[in-house]
Amino acid sequence: MKFGHHLRTSLYPEWTFYYLAYDDLKRELKVRTRNKRSWTEEDEVKFVELLEKELDKVFTFQTVKSGEINRRIQYSEKEISDITQSKTVTEDVYIALEQELSMIIADVHDLAKFTRLNYTGFLKIIKKHDKQTKWVLKPMYLARLNQKPFYKENYDALIVKLSRLYDIVRTRGKPVKGNAAAGGSQQNFVRNTRKYWVHPDNITELKLLILKHLPVLVFNANKEFEPADSAISSIYFDNDDFELYLGRLEKTEGAEAIRLRWYGDMDNREIFVERKTHREDWTGEKSVKARFPIKGKYVNKYLRGEYSMDKALQKLKTKKGKGDKEIESLSRLANEIQYTTITKKLKPVLRTFYNRTAFQLPGDARVRISLDTELTMIREDNFEGLSNNRSGNNWRRTDIGIDYPFDQLPEGDITRFPYAVLEVKLQTQSGQEPPQWVQELKDSHLVEEVHKFSKFIHGVATLMENRRIQLLPFWLAQMDTDIRKPQSRFRIQRPGLSSDGGVTTPAIESTKHLGYDDEGKIEVVTEEPSEGTPLFARDGRHEPSTSYQNGGMASQSKLFTYSPMPINAEYKGKRVAVPVRIEPKVYFANERTFLSWLNFSVILGGLAVGLLNFGDKIARIAAGMFTSVALMIMMYALWTYHWRARRIRNKEPGPYDDRVGPTILCGALLIAVVVNFYLRFMVAE
Repeated sequence: MKFGHHLRTSLYPEWTFYYLAYDDLKRELKVRTRNKRSWTEEDEVKFVELLEKELDKVFTFQTVKSGEINRRIQYSEKEISDITQSKTVTEDVYIALEQELSMIIADVHDLAKFTRLNYTGFLKIIKKHDKQTKWVLKPMYLARLNQKPFYKENYDALIVKLSRLYDIVRTRGKPVKGNAAAGGSQQNFVRNTRKYWVHPDNITELKLLILKHLPVLVFNANKEFEPADSAISSIYFDNDDFELYLGRLEKTEGAEAIRLRWYGDMDNREIFVERKTHREDWTGEKSVKARFPIKGKYVNKYLRGEYSMDKALQKLKTKKGKGDKEIESLSRLANEIQYTTITKKLKPVLRTFYNRTAFQLPGDARVRISLDTELTMIREDNFEGLSNNRSGNNWRRTDIGIDYPFDQLPEGDITRFPYAVLEVKLQTQSGQEPPQWVQELKDSHLVEEVHKFSKFIHGVATLMENRRIQLLPFWLAQMDTDIRKPQSRFRIQRPGLSSDGGVTTPAIESTKHLGYDDEGKIEVVTEEPSEGTPLFARDGRHEPSTSYQNGGMASQSKLFTYSPMPINAEYKGKRVAVPVRIEPKVYFANERTFLSWLNFSVILGGLAVGLLNFGDKIARIAAGMFTSVALMIMMYALWTYHWRARRIRNKEPGPYDDRVGPTILCGALLIAVVVNFYLRFMVAE
């Protein structure tokens, strides 16, 4: 789709005149380059002046609108603070507050989309200018964009505030409180984890939609949100043979992943040593993740086997009140990881970095959702020796922190993942359905499911493909596919809009907001529309009846199509690991098939022995032929059994059927029967 058309069908109608005039700039280029005349300095000056006006317009609007949203949030905070202290609050007050917060949420969503569309528009028009005029404008104008960085606005702090306010209003002043890890003790529950990719265009909308159902999980509610609070970094270990990578990729029973993780910036002294162990479903066990804390200054000694965790764990017992069994379990875990690291010669291989937004009711683990953005994989290995010693003798490299996008690193050391990763964890009672909104989210246009996606596996596969990595994850074939889809019903909607984007009757009849009476008490003010009020009103409660959905987010027509793409040329010649679920009954099915063939061959052989012992000359000829067929069936059954067993054991995706062997055997048996009848017929004559 042409960007100009995409911009026209995606903009929010009320802000139409504040968007980049992309079509006008494109027309200016076309007029001035008509008849292939040379581009002059005067043309360049005029075009840059137009660009500058557009940049000022977009930057000013974004700044003013962002300030307005912040003031509205502050005002809502004051109103909510007042009503939570009031003893008598009517339902209408909460409804009015919920409408106002929903309006703010819609504005944050539209402003985030406004910035993305305009930034893309500037990049595209500059690229078109450089291509058509042969004058290079891009480097200079990128610097100019950095001076007015309207596109660098981070909405995470606003989302955290909106989440807290909306949670108070949704629960009518009684937000759920409790331990974030609670809920794990309930009996007879089913755990289900799914992973999805989220296109950058949909990240803000997805966060805003989820917060209307689940609050953002904040571990320290008394602390003001900072960008570093959401940063998570992990160092993954492996050896020269990539034993752990292959085990996790092939889902081998008992396969382990060992990593060191810390939260926030590099100054955080508490490091978590973690081990993830994969368990096959047929074992009746669940895959587990266990970890223990260690001070950063002791990590190198611990990895070399020169440091014991016993004293540190005893301090943990004293300070945190841990029980003897838990301390014993942590001690065993520390010793096992240390032993594995030394015996398997594990070393730092890969770092992953991302910013995580988690959604969960503090005391309820039934639905947990996490969204990881700005996902980056970075090489931590020293495989090249002194020629490229990244971390030296340290357990992590020190030339980077959490300064995404890590521009100081060479391209060969880094992979910036193009999508966000959404993880949905459901824990429900057996037979119980998950919430309806969760199902709508999973089926929506906002996400693309990727079965068993792994950050560690993806990082190794893309950064280490030249180091004897011959087995790749199946999802690499999806990387060149546009995962965006036509808009679904699960989307941000302004109050007063029906699910199909039309205007509901109550929204036209009246609107409600909070105000104060003469005595300074909060009251709900109901406004009736005056005669002749246009449907296209500033507050968004009366939307025009156009082909736009969600305030201009997308047209009714299908915006994007996508189809499976072949794997990148750089990965050709390498095997792709396709997820295959192998259970014991698969092996038993193979054995049953073998025994069925063997049973048939025994019956046929018994028939041949009877003919041989009690028959005449013709019967003995038939016995010889039937014996040959029985021996062929035996050898074929044995070969097929071992062939299938090997493929099942190696988790090869199939197919496991064989059309040639049975056809040949049936043909041989048919020949034996026909010859027997022929000989009998000839003797009878």
